[in-house]
Amino acid sequence: MARRKKKKGLPVNGILLLNKPAGISSNHALQQVKHLFQAQKAGHTGSLDPLASGMLPICFGEATKFSSFLLNADKRYTTTATLGITTTTGDSEGEILKRETPPALEKELIEATLNKFRGSIEQVPPMFSALKHQGKPLYELARQGIEIKRKSRKVNIHQLTLITHTNSTLKLEVECSKGTYIRTLVEDIGQELGCGAHVSCLHRNQVSPFAKQTMHTLESLQHMDQAHRDNLLLPIDAGLQELPQIVLNNNQCKDLFYGRPIAIKLPTTAFIRIYNQQHQFLGVGITNDNQKLQPKRLISESINVTA
Repeated sequence: MARRKKKKGLPVNGILLLNKPAGISSNHALQQVKHLFQAQKAGHTGSLDPLASGMLPICFGEATKFSSFLLNADKRYTTTATLGITTTTGDSEGEILKRETPPALEKELIEATLNKFRGSIEQVPPMFSALKHQGKPLYELARQGIEIKRKSRKVNIHQLTLITHTNSTLKLEVECSKGTYIRTLVEDIGQELGCGAHVSCLHRNQVSPFAKQTMHTLESLQHMDQAHRDNLLLPIDAGLQELPQIVLNNNQCKDLFYGRPIAIKLPTTAFIRIYNQQHQFLGVGITNDNQKLQPKRLISESINVTA
């Protein structure tokens, strides 16, 4: 029998809110953080472009099982749209395609334009994105000069606020649903103004539900010892606080980990946080067709004091 390969690193579990610096990819930032924590397993929840900075939740160990909930979360950004210049990538890292003179930016014109992009809108994802076509990321095809027709999709712009503006820039705050491309939003605003636009600055302020928690920079993490870094980790269930919760007794906990559906009064929601009577997080469940609690994602029993 083949011997199971021992995992390298420490069994770190939890969530770190990284303030990703501009100029590096999300994966590069992830690998640096994973190395600093000497973690066996880590993943980020939703890429930020190399140009962008801001909140990048890093999930360690068991927390990676629930990263999809953060991928689907609403997000808040501050961005600067530079008007009159369109680029290949929709941001300042691309090659310039066209230059046009912006119109006179009266506040009434800006507000009337922004109002067209508030609420539910249709967006065509950019070619320079991680979306895949026949197994290949679109950005790889874009670099080869290949253009693929993309279907538009519905996104929600919950809030679109003008912070300041100059003759050629708009500084905006955007709160939006999952799947929203700020580059595309800025390009579309520029097109509506008749002059084109691209993103020259982008910062992600928030990934729901992390509204008030502190972000940590790579530089600050590098100057800490391991104990201080570990103290920065949020609990595994920190990103699930908007889900309703349910507490199980000892026998129900055993049934849960054996995969047996549990007859119990359930909230009328798609997903439910599950805890034992010591209020230790066990995972996420769903309501099955028979209106019983069915486990969906469970953490390893080895990191819990189970009944």
